[in-house]
Amino acid sequence: MTPTEFAFLARFLKERSGIVIGEDKRYLVESRLGPIARKAGFASLSELTQRLMRGGDTALAQSVIEAMTTNETFFFRDGAPFTQFSDVLLPEFAKTRAAQKRVRIWCAACSTGQEPYSLAMLLDEKAAQFPGWRFEIVATDLASEVVDRARTGLFSQFEVQRGLPIKLLLKHFTQEGDRWRIAAKLRERVQFRTLNLLRDFSPLGQFDVVFCRNVLIYFDEPTKADILGRIGKQLAPDGALLLGSAETVLGLNAAFRPHPSHRGLFVPAAAGAAPSAFRLASAVR
Repeated sequence: MTPTEFAFLARFLKERSGIVIGEDKRYLVESRLGPIARKAGFASLSELTQRLMRGGDTALAQSVIEAMTTNETFFFRDGAPFTQFSDVLLPEFAKTRAAQKRVRIWCAACSTGQEPYSLAMLLDEKAAQFPGWRFEIVATDLASEVVDRARTGLFSQFEVQRGLPIKLLLKHFTQEGDRWRIAAKLRERVQFRTLNLLRDFSPLGQFDVVFCRNVLIYFDEPTKADILGRIGKQLAPDGALLLGSAETVLGLNAAFRPHPSHRGLFVPAAAGAAPSAFRLASAVR
């Protein structure tokens, strides 16, 4: 692959997926796209790149984008965001959403589904506290292949051993050969869709909670700022945004401010927008 071809791939990935790759990631490009080239019948990665340059092959373009997407995830990843959802957000919504009894949650960049299914299990455990409530979980990802897999709710032994308590495994999963399938009632709670965060996602509607974790780290700052700004427009005035532990809104977008006592949790920055629990926590500090 020539420098010109690598530069093309870098631009292609940035424009189509937001992923930023430098020369130091050449090895990653070659290791991930080599199998795509062989599967498509190309003699080399250079031939694959030349085909992309000519355009018109949308299937190949999508395969390249999906191959370069990182799909690292596991159940209840990092722990804290789920504790924040359970112990900080749900009690507040129990008061502020008491009339409508409805909460909408968006899991952006959901990968193979462990994050939204973790939320579905958590909400199932809380069901007795929310009789008659409707919790809607929308889960999206750029890669159609992983979305299709997430929709099946089928996981390997290795995957269910990563972060999933044995109690929840036995309660919510059924073993099928050497794999485990999550219960139908939890699969039905999650709406999986293929979606590119670089494109318009306003048709998804308004959400009370947005999980956009461990994906912004792959984008440059203008792209991060753009995505955060558009998320802000679709978040309820008293909603909450949860990012990964290495991610922040500081210096990127003024639509959010950090929660005063919970790392990775952000709330609308507009005056009077934060729920009472957030205002109280800020006052205590």
